[in-house]
Amino acid sequence: MARLRATPTVTSTVTIEPPRFDRPEVEIRASARRTKTGTAHWSGHRIVVQIPARLRGRERASLVDALVERLMTQRPSVNSGDAGLEARAATLAELYLDGVQAASVRWSTSQRRRWASCSPDTREVRVSTRLQQCPEWVIDAVLVHELAHLHEADHSAAFHEWANRHPRQGECALYLEGYALGLGLRIESDVEVG
Repeated sequence: MARLRATPTVTSTVTIEPPRFDRPEVEIRASARRTKTGTAHWSGHRIVVQIPARLRGRERASLVDALVERLMTQRPSVNSGDAGLEARAATLAELYLDGVQAASVRWSTSQRRRWASCSPDTREVRVSTRLQQCPEWVIDAVLVHELAHLHEADHSAAFHEWANRHPRQGECALYLEGYALGLGLRIESDVEVG
């Protein structure tokens, strides 16, 4: 007769930390199976951190912060270069702006007083490299705002109808105000981000 072994119950918890000024939403999975190390990976727009369940308080917070910070330096391809940014803009244009097409979308180191700009005549969109450290949803909202200028050049009511198709435009404007304050920047606010 085979002897049955009782398997210990593995306890694990999942905690969601909402997005903050300096990082995206973080899902913390604490598991009794994990005994020594922690790991982190991207899952869409969220960072998933796996840590030992035994960690508490400052030790837990310190490990989570270190793992998130390390992963933030390895941003997804949307921030990797102009090609990734342009592909993201094309996707957002399909989702929110009836497929409007820019001639080019690129990162710019010369955006000193703006987060981004659009030249409707040349259909060029430039996004400040300062935004590369921002959460993806912020970059997405900025791109939609700038691409909306390809439909309406000014900040008219018609323009805002286009731009506000991105559901987080208002949050983005608030985020960028705080971000500029934190960086000590004087960014033009000609109405929102662009």
